[in-house]
Amino acid sequence: MKYMGSKRTMLQNGLGKVLLQEISGATRFVDLFAGSGSVAIFVAQKFEIPVLAFDLQEYSVILTAAIISRNAKLDWLPIWKRWLQRATTQYRSHRIPKAEFLTQKLIHDLRIWCDKQTDLPITKAYGGHYFSPRQAVWIDALRATLPKELSSKKVALAALIQAASRCAAAPGHTAQPFQPTRTAKRFIKEAWDLDVVEKTKTAFELLATQSANKVGKAEVADANKAVKKLRSGDLVFLDPPYSGVHYSRFYHVLETIAKGSCGEVTGVGRYPASELRPRSKYSVSSESAKALEDLFKSIALHSATAIVTFPDHVCSNGLSGKLVREIASKYFQIREQLVTSKFSTLGGTGDERGNEAGRSARQHANELILVLTPKARDQILLSLGPATPTPSDTPQRT
Repeated sequence: MKYMGSKRTMLQNGLGKVLLQEISGATRFVDLFAGSGSVAIFVAQKFEIPVLAFDLQEYSVILTAAIISRNAKLDWLPIWKRWLQRATTQYRSHRIPKAEFLTQKLIHDLRIWCDKQTDLPITKAYGGHYFSPRQAVWIDALRATLPKELSSKKVALAALIQAASRCAAAPGHTAQPFQPTRTAKRFIKEAWDLDVVEKTKTAFELLATQSANKVGKAEVADANKAVKKLRSGDLVFLDPPYSGVHYSRFYHVLETIAKGSCGEVTGVGRYPASELRPRSKYSVSSESAKALEDLFKSIALHSATAIVTFPDHVCSNGLSGKLVREIASKYFQIREQLVTSKFSTLGGTGDERGNEAGRSARQHANELILVLTPKARDQILLSLGPATPTPSDTPQRT
C-alpha cells in the first residue's frame, strides 16, 4: 500500500539483521509507532516471540492486527464469497452514475451526486475525489457487510483499507486527491479504472494466508502512554515521526474507512474536523524533543532494550539524527549503523512548507539504526538530578 515511512526496504537493508541479533533473549517485541505494520509483522512471522504494537491511528492497528493477532491461517475463499454476496446486494441497491469520458463538468456533477449520499459515508466524503462513485459505493458496501467473526473481520477490514490505498486517486498518500486539470485528468481516470473489489479480494487472500508464530496484539495508543506497559526483557522498536505535519493529514481516508465514518469534511483534501484527527507531539517542533526524551527515559527505567530508526538529517519536526543520539545517550549505551533508505519528502506545493514544497515525492537519504542498551538505573537517576521519579517512570510488574 501507499505509505510514506514504510520500513520494508530497511528490513532488507540492515534492519532485519539488527533485529535478528537483538531478538535473542527478549521476552516480547514492542513496536510503539507501528505505521504500516511492516516491522511488527516481520518479527511476528520470523521469530517465536509475541508482538505488541501501538499506533495513534486505528487503520495502522487494523493492518497490523490482521496478522499479528492470529497464529493460524484463515480458510479465506468461503469467507470471501459470503462477504462479496452480501456486499453485492447492497451495491446493487444504488443507481450509480457512470464516470466515462471524464470532463471537468462531469467530475463536478459526480461530486455533487456523491455528496448527496448521506447513507454512504465513504461515498459522501470521498466519492468523486479520491474514488469514482462506483469505487466509493463498493467500499461502503464492503465496509457495511464485513464478516462477523472477529478474526475474519480484522483481516477483511485490513484488506479493504489496503485496496482503497491502492485505488486512491492521489499522489502517494491521501493528503489531497488529483484535481481535474488538463494534465491530471488521465491520472484520475487511471485510478478510477482500478477494480476495488478485485484488489480487496487479492489483499484478503494474501492477509488470510499469513499468520504470526505467537499470538500478539495491536492497540490504539500514544507511544508515551503505551510505554507504561513495558516490562524488563522487552525489545522495543521506535520509528518516530519525522514530519512537522501530523501524519493523520496523510492517512485520513484510510482512517475513515477503518472507523466507518468521519463526519463533515472540508477543503481540497476532504479533511475531517481537526479535533477528530489524531495529534502527535512528535509532529510539533516545539514539543518533539521533550516527547522523545520522556519516551527514552521511560524505556530505560523499564530496563528494556530499544532499536531506533531515524533519518540522519534535520527534519521538519525539529528532530535530527544528531539530536536523537544526544537525547538517547543520557539513558542508554548506543551502538549504531547507517543505511541508505528512501523517505517521503511530503513533496508537492502548498501547506506553507517553504523550501520543502516542489520536491520529488521520495528521496534517497541516510538513515540511522541505533541499538540502545539501558544504563544502570542508579546512573539514570543520578543523571536526572535530585528530582524524584514520577510514578509513570516506575516499571510495572505484570
